[in-house]
Amino acid sequence: MRTAPIVRHARHVLLAFSLCLAASASFAQSSAPSAEYKPEVGRAGKDVVWVPTAQSLVDKMLDMARITENDYVIDLGSGDGRTVITAAKRGARAHGIEYNPDLVELSKRNAEKDGVAGRATFAKADIFESDFSQATVITLFLLPQLNLKLRPQILALKPETRVVSNTFTMGEWQDDETFTLDARENCNAWCIAHFWVVPARAAGTWRTTFGELTLTQQFQMLSGSLRGPTGTTAVTGRLRGDQITLTAGKTT
Repeated sequence: MRTAPIVRHARHVLLAFSLCLAASASFAQSSAPSAEYKPEVGRAGKDVVWVPTAQSLVDKMLDMARITENDYVIDLGSGDGRTVITAAKRGARAHGIEYNPDLVELSKRNAEKDGVAGRATFAKADIFESDFSQATVITLFLLPQLNLKLRPQILALKPETRVVSNTFTMGEWQDDETFTLDARENCNAWCIAHFWVVPARAAGTWRTTFGELTLTQQFQMLSGSLRGPTGTTAVTGRLRGDQITLTAGKTT
C-alpha cells in the first residue's frame, strides 16, 4: 500500500531531471557558436562592409600574381576565406587576416571541408596591427583610403612582392597590370583586378661604364640623367621588382 506514493515520487524526480536535461541542452545550443553561420553581404565590419569577391575574379587575381607552391599568400581582410583557400588549393601556403571572429571560424571550417587546412590558416586580427612582411603575395579588397593607409607598409616589403587588389587602386602608385572580367566570366560586380610588383629602391647616383647615372624615383617610375664623356643625356626608366629598364636618349 505504500508503494504508490513512492512510485509517484520517483516519477516526479525523473520528470524534473528530464526537464533539467532539456533546459541544459537548450542553453548549450543557444550559447554555442552556430556551425551554420552565414555572413550577410553588406554587413558592417571594423573598417569596411563585407562583400565577397567573385570566385572568377579570385582566380584571375591569383593568375595575375602567378602564384606557385613556393609562395606565401596573405589576404588582408580575408572574409569567408575563399582567396586563401583557392591559393592553398594551388599549392601555396596562405594566411588570412580578418577582424570578424565569425568569419574567421567560418573560413577555418571551409578550409577543413576543402582539405587544405594544413596550408590555409586564419587569424582574428587588425590588419593595421599585423605583420605581413613574410608574404610573397598580398591580396586585398579594401576601400581606397585603406589601401593608401597600407601603402607605405606594402612598399616597404621585399622587392618583387606581388600585390593584387579587387577594384580599388593605390592612389598615385600606378598599377603594372589591370584586368576586367564581365558577366560572361561569372562576375557581375567588383570585377577589376589591379596588379603591382613592389619596386626596388633605385634612386641615387650610380657609377656605370657609360658614365655617372643620377636617378629619381616615383614608385616604379624613374627619371634622371646620364653624364658621360660626350655630355649629359636625359634618362627615363621603369622598375618591375628589382628588374630595371632605362632609356637614355634613343638607347635602351
